[in-house]
Amino acid sequence: MNKKTTLLLWSIFGLWSALLLAQKNITVEEIYNGTFRTKNMEQLHSMKNSNQYTVLQFDRNSRSSKIVLFDFATLKEVKTLVDTKNFSELKGIDAYTFNPSETGVLIANNTESIYRHSSVADYFYIDLATQKIEKIAAYKIQEPTFSPDGTKIAYAYQNNLYWFDLNTKQTTAITTNGKKNHLINGITDWVYEEEFGYVRAFQWSNNSQHLAYISFDETEVPEFSMDVYGTGLYPTQEVFKYPKAGEKNAIVSLQLFTLANQQTKKIPLTNESDYYIARLQATNQPEQWVMQVLNRHQTQLKLVAVQANGSTKVLHTETDKAYVDVHDYLTFLPDHSFIWASEKDGWMHLYHHDANGKLHKQITKGNWDVTDYYGYDAKSKAIFYQSVERGSTKRHVYAIGMDGKKKRLLTPKTGNNKAKFSPNFSHFIWTHSSATEPTNFALVDTKSGKLIQTIVENSDLTQKLQAYQLPVKEFITVNNALGQPMNAYIIKPKDFNPNKKYPLLLFQYSGPGSQQVNDQWLNSNDYWHMMLTQKGYIVACVDGRGTGYLGRDFKKVTQLQLGKYEVEDQIFAAKYFGNQSYIDASRIGIWGWSYGGFMSSNCLLQGNDVFKMAIAVAPVTNWRFYDTIYTERYMQTPQENASGYDDNSPINHVQKLKGKYLIIHGTADDNVHVQNAMRMIRALQLAGKDFDQAIYPDTNHGIYGGKIRIQLYQKMTDYILTNL
Repeated sequence: MNKKTTLLLWSIFGLWSALLLAQKNITVEEIYNGTFRTKNMEQLHSMKNSNQYTVLQFDRNSRSSKIVLFDFATLKEVKTLVDTKNFSELKGIDAYTFNPSETGVLIANNTESIYRHSSVADYFYIDLATQKIEKIAAYKIQEPTFSPDGTKIAYAYQNNLYWFDLNTKQTTAITTNGKKNHLINGITDWVYEEEFGYVRAFQWSNNSQHLAYISFDETEVPEFSMDVYGTGLYPTQEVFKYPKAGEKNAIVSLQLFTLANQQTKKIPLTNESDYYIARLQATNQPEQWVMQVLNRHQTQLKLVAVQANGSTKVLHTETDKAYVDVHDYLTFLPDHSFIWASEKDGWMHLYHHDANGKLHKQITKGNWDVTDYYGYDAKSKAIFYQSVERGSTKRHVYAIGMDGKKKRLLTPKTGNNKAKFSPNFSHFIWTHSSATEPTNFALVDTKSGKLIQTIVENSDLTQKLQAYQLPVKEFITVNNALGQPMNAYIIKPKDFNPNKKYPLLLFQYSGPGSQQVNDQWLNSNDYWHMMLTQKGYIVACVDGRGTGYLGRDFKKVTQLQLGKYEVEDQIFAAKYFGNQSYIDASRIGIWGWSYGGFMSSNCLLQGNDVFKMAIAVAPVTNWRFYDTIYTERYMQTPQENASGYDDNSPINHVQKLKGKYLIIHGTADDNVHVQNAMRMIRALQLAGKDFDQAIYPDTNHGIYGGKIRIQLYQKMTDYILTNL
């Protein structure tokens, strides 16, 4: 064989290999079977009493779980604290919490979910020195929490509160009047859990002598029922309290329990007849808590300090003509002053108030939002936070002095950056990703900013993805009809030809304060969208008015009329893309989930000359069907704002349907009830409209279980291929 022939054969082989490489297509099965899963640091806990951290590891050989201790400065493994192979009682570790001295650990096992954030589990306490294990209760409990002195654990069980003495092994009831669908003690009700995002509504005092807790009297709250079809001959029914917009909420009250005399007293917090306790936390004073108390319209938030003797004081009042955002950035410093975050200058920033609540200093300033707060280092007098000051689609970590000076960028790489700081703030574990770089974890020296060592990287995934020749997510800006810039991205086929015309699928969520256009690593929807580009589609996403991180006014303009400006912006964006030479304007579709399903339904109906097809998964179809806290925050009540609820309800626009419409819902959706889909289906039928539907029995808002997600996304894929 001569040299020329050899070169020719190698060229043919190289071309053939390249073609094979280009032909590697993503499948729905791969998206949901873990093929593209990134490696992470599972349950990373920063220790408080030593410059160390722990992670949860799983040993596939022994089938055991381990809590492993590492040194922050060197990343070296110090020792294994707990290994389940040494405990016959433990069938794995679902979650773990250390006692304040970090000499013992509380482990959750056999966890059963209740709603989105709540669960019950078997809990075991392990003394790390003796490795002695004991079960806290003979039954599954909720939210066990150590007292600050580490001698007691408070927990909830069947709507009542208890405390367990680790020394005497005795359990004492704090309440006895709890009853399902009537009275809850120390655990939030459904709507608090879903919309305020917390479950544990009790808190020890700093001296471990008192327990503050919230009681929820649900007696007058209307009930919602869901049929559960199961596998038996007859279906069962789940009945729970769910306050829809304009209906009665649970009556909340703050209670203080004193361990010494076993006495409880009710503490009045406000003169409001209907209010929320959005947060409850202890301060660093021995017998003080602070509550975040909101009026029902959520236009006023008060920080109310409560003493164990029952006295109260308003430390600070936050107001907003639209609504006040609830957050977890409230931090009390050693001198009892506190750090607070507010949008009062139009952007979310950090402020320093003295112990009496008087404003001392605005710490961060600029036309950008603080997006996370990591803490305060008393030694260096520095505050550590995350923000979008280098672009609203990106996240970076900074240090800044309490006086607002000497700001330092700690994460130089563009994209999405997070930090987990060591107890003394000398180091942090840096988490970074971007739309082109999978998540990586590394150790960084805080003072110098020097990267010390990579901890976890995903080069294996990067290598694997080369075979798929994934397209690039291009970040762009699209101006709306008012000339306001909207963040957007577009994903084109890898072999994109500007001289061809492609069908376009718009994806969006659009809910208040949300963000879909961000420079971070791919999620399952991104892979699915890229799969669609391999089938000849272009996918784009636009964050219109009402979404977050572009300032208070951009976010809150949708107040009292959800679905108006958001729909206008999506229709405008579709027309913008339709005017591009490479888009077939007659083949534009839109899809979304939850709020995004509300939006995709509205866009197809109100933009019936623009959109050919829409898919709505678990959509709200009328805000009258949704809960009080979320809906009234943006709409007030239906009694006060009837037109706001009805003018942009998809149900009231069904006669405008022209294109193809697929509505999908799970019958066990406790969040956006299947009632939304059923009422929409009924309205479409009465209007004589042709449409498609997919109902998933006994699945919740996430629609998953077994191979359901694969079946769902394959159905949506086929629907797009057939109708767009």
